[in-house]
Amino acid sequence: MVTRRKFIEFAGIGISLAARRGDGKGRTADEALQDLIAGNQRFAKGQVSAPRRRPDDFRALAEAQYPEAVIVSCADSRVAPEILFDVGVGDIFVIRVAGNIIGGAGATVKGSIEYAIAELNTPLVVVLGHSACGAVKSAIQHIDAKDKLPGSIEGLVELVKPAVSRSRGTPGDPLENAIRANVQLGVERLRGLEPILAPRVKKGTLKIAGGVYDLKTGLVTLL
Repeated sequence: MVTRRKFIEFAGIGISLAARRGDGKGRTADEALQDLIAGNQRFAKGQVSAPRRRPDDFRALAEAQYPEAVIVSCADSRVAPEILFDVGVGDIFVIRVAGNIIGGAGATVKGSIEYAIAELNTPLVVVLGHSACGAVKSAIQHIDAKDKLPGSIEGLVELVKPAVSRSRGTPGDPLENAIRANVQLGVERLRGLEPILAPRVKKGTLKIAGGVYDLKTGLVTLL
């Protein structure tokens, strides 16, 4: 079995199975997660391979896609999963929404995730939060003030408030704690999401993981 340490060694010299072949078909969740870890290590070390980003690479996947992972990340302009995981076209199925919100996000987010699982047989979902998340910061600021935010920003922040409440009283930085709690709530929601995700999680054919991306170091820490 290829260990996580071995994949990190691969990362140092710019080698990743997914990056090399551009086809996640048949990958297991553990293999997909190892690929992401390796790619992020390359990115953080400044040793990116920038795989398959030419027009020819896009044309090769015009008929079908086989992403090895779904990444649900924040819409923050500094958080681009394809870059921070050093992957190319076709590797990951990316869903971006402010605050990487799952609970209460509605059919557009959950349906997109379900599509990747049911139709593309993607074995892994990663809910990816990030440091200094504005949506979580706003929830912390406004949960006590009880003030109103303009437009639909109010409804967005309301969806993050359960994470703030869960993390209250936890030792450490309140924002960092709430960011982690927000990811954990998303992971829990997806693991129990019927009728598509939950049965696959129970059978072991689907893994739901959570992580936090550090804007300063470039590293993703799995929770």
